[in-house]
Amino acid sequence: MAKQNHELTEGEWAIFWAVWENEPCAAPTVQEKLAGQKNWTYSTVKTMMDRMVVKGLLRTERIRNLILYSSAITKKQAQSGEIMRAVKRAFDGALTPMMQFLLDNNLSEEQLNELEALIKRKRIRSGTAEKK
Repeated sequence: MAKQNHELTEGEWAIFWAVWENEPCAAPTVQEKLAGQKNWTYSTVKTMMDRMVVKGLLRTERIRNLILYSSAITKKQAQSGEIMRAVKRAFDGALTPMMQFLLDNNLSEEQLNELEALIKRKRIRSGTAEKK
């Protein structure tokens, strides 16, 4: 079984967005979807997708001469891997300094309120809400 956190390359992300929008889909469909953003030939896309199959990121289904690709991981798994990759690189694997950075630099008042609400819901669900 594939691991839960996946660290994807930029190219793998591009392919995943195209696959998630169209799955199951053939490599030419993905290449066509990416034509506006990437100058990749069909053979480049097909090679990358075949490598992603070997890595356990995509699955294939053969229907006669047609190979259809679908994702083997969820968006949540891919996003989790990306976040953990950034945390490892920029914050030596520590989540608290990353959150402190976001709080100090990048969050609007509305985002802070949303984050506060998420934390409250999480505490309620896990039974750690402060008793008044």
